Amino acid sequence: MTRTIGERPDQWAVVGGGMMGLVIALRLAEAGHRVALFEASPILGGLAAPWTLDDPEVGPVQWDRHYHVTLLSDSYTRGVLRDLDVEDSMQWVETKTGFHAGDKLVSMSNALEYLALPSMSPIDKVRLAATIVYGSRVNDWRALEVTPVEDWLTKLSGRSAFEQLWKPLLEAKLGDAWRESSAAFIWATIQRLYAARKSGLKKEMFGYVPGGYGKVVERFEQKLASVGVTVHKGTPVREVRSVANGQSRLRVKTDDGALIADRVLFTTTPRVVARLCPELEDQERHAFEQIAYQGVVCSSLVLDRNLANYYLTYLTERGLPFTAVVEMTAFIDRHEVGGRHLVYLPRYCPADHELFRASDEEVQERFLGALERLYPDFDRSGVKAFRTSRVAEVFPLPVLGYSKKLPPLTTSVPGLLAVSSAHIVNGTLNVNDTVRVAERAARSLAFSNGRFIVLD
Repeated sequence: MTRTIGERPDQWAVVGGGMMGLVIALRLAEAGHRVALFEASPILGGLAAPWTLDDPEVGPVQWDRHYHVTLLSDSYTRGVLRDLDVEDSMQWVETKTGFHAGDKLVSMSNALEYLALPSMSPIDKVRLAATIVYGSRVNDWRALEVTPVEDWLTKLSGRSAFEQLWKPLLEAKLGDAWRESSAAFIWATIQRLYAARKSGLKKEMFGYVPGGYGKVVERFEQKLASVGVTVHKGTPVREVRSVANGQSRLRVKTDDGALIADRVLFTTTPRVVARLCPELEDQERHAFEQIAYQGVVCSSLVLDRNLANYYLTYLTERGLPFTAVVEMTAFIDRHEVGGRHLVYLPRYCPADHELFRASDEEVQERFLGALERLYPDFDRSGVKAFRTSRVAEVFPLPVLGYSKKLPPLTTSVPGLLAVSSAHIVNGTLNVNDTVRVAERAARSLAFSNGRFIVLD
């Protein structure tokens, strides 16, 4: 017999304990609703969750499972951090950017270094800079959403700059799917990164909370408890369907029992909604299933010395197993990670990519071999810890006309709602855009009796 965890009027169930779910659960509770939050993982945070690497010499090193930064312009993220009483502790750092082309690693951290890039002609550099400035000033993304990214970038930057820079960067993030992608993807990227600059292509100021997202998640749990949210960690939802007596209420089934809720809000990826909600109409199910996602295989390394002291190094060489080098300790204080150096090696790829099937040992061997090619002074003996994360669905692919293909926010099943990273239609997947969608969704729900409405 199914045990009922709780049955109360005005009860909400939020499925998914990533940043989207955390923010919405908090705002619904603050608006007076009873909220239960369900997270399949034993730890909250989703893609922003912390994890630990075991260094045999300095002990456990904890930081974020994937790399994150906060920009000065990230008003939605900073607003949440302010509510959690951690914004005042943020550290703001000027970072440096590297660029690896062929066998050369050069700095691309300011306008003068950009102009000195050895692999591009002066005309290409001028057109590339003009593309970035122009993209930063475009306000309407709708026309770009139906424009192929190659057409837009080639028109603005020229064929040579596209082949040398834009195409390798698109392939690094989107794989072969870049060919079907819209110009809105690059526009959103330019908008976000340009906002990080104090002026033009000059300084980048990135921020982080001491303790990383582990600290943020900890404060989130405390805040949720203070407003009465019941958090079920390590509790995957198995099914959501209407209760048998015909009332407009839903049964949230887990391995531990069930919660009867007035409304259930999914913040997971769309395919999870399609799988767990058998009462969806066929057309709705198709809408949830058709959203294609890009995944990531991301390795975290603890080293005894730095590689080149660039926070982010762009890679344009084909055939590398990872698509960028992120030296986190060129950004955060090394004392955050036991005095060591923390590096991320990401490879964005679909879930059927060979790296998802490769063993951890195979990934480590291939990644370290590539580091030896890129950094002649790199020594494997300096690798103190190596751990690989695999996430099959990270962000939706920005196909042409994407906003017309969105899954529904309010479904035909009474009380069943869904909002996720799929609804970031004029941004890129990052914490700030995730929080932006969550805040607007929560405000809409709080003022609409459980249905999404359009709010400015």
